[in-house]
Amino acid sequence: MPEYRRILLDGAVVETVRDGDDLVAGDGRRVAVADAQHLPPVVPSKVIAVHLNHRSRVDEFQIGLPDTPTYFHKPTSSLNSHGGAIVRPEGCKWLNYEGEVAIVIGRTARNISPEEAGDYIAGYTVANDYGLHDFRDTDAGSMLRVKGADTLCPLGPGLVTDWDFRGKQLRTYVNGEVVQDGSTDEMTWDMHYLVADIARTITLYPGDVLLSGTPANSRPVHPGDVVEVEVEGLGRLTNHIVTGPTAIRTDVGAQPTESEEVLSTALGGDWEFRGIRPPKR
Repeated sequence: MPEYRRILLDGAVVETVRDGDDLVAGDGRRVAVADAQHLPPVVPSKVIAVHLNHRSRVDEFQIGLPDTPTYFHKPTSSLNSHGGAIVRPEGCKWLNYEGEVAIVIGRTARNISPEEAGDYIAGYTVANDYGLHDFRDTDAGSMLRVKGADTLCPLGPGLVTDWDFRGKQLRTYVNGEVVQDGSTDEMTWDMHYLVADIARTITLYPGDVLLSGTPANSRPVHPGDVVEVEVEGLGRLTNHIVTGPTAIRTDVGAQPTESEEVLSTALGGDWEFRGIRPPKR
């Protein structure tokens, strides 16, 4: 399966193709994968994410799904890359990972059927749909500040074409330990459905990204942690958590909170155990 990566090479943005342990630019220059400075593999005009899709995640929250998916938006300013730092703002505590598969659009799509959708997909990459749940009390509907903060949408390491999404394993690791273990087969709505659903009313352009949902066990991570998302056939996306250089301003807007809604969501939706929490780190 061809894999394409965008990197910085000699100070310029360069499109490369993976060749074993090397990345090869169009002019023949080669750089080792391990030495490359990665960029997001695509430049989307928008990033759209489905709220809940994996059955294990739905069961974890002890809820039922609606008849059709619901979505939220991550601004392009949240984009990040393989190897990039994920910033948890000073004063925030509840930053959760969510390992996912990202769908990348290859042709302008509007008003297409699920059966046609595959013809409009360029390929797939790995994503981590981080959420800053400190703002969940005010942004639970839009998810804008929860999911849209700077650096919270890493994609990569590359764009893989001719990848069949069916029956693929997805795992998330924190400091080398497996914390999420799921499969694309537990998705309620598959990749083609998601693309066709959005394209009914929103034109999708080449490079646009749709995030397809995460399995159970999204949990908080902390500065110093290394988080990796591995998807069978797509590779492993690696990032590390850092503390932001400035605190959340207190003279404007909603402030971080630690309500039961925030804690239950950050710690796994264990609604029946509200008020009974593990020790805070």
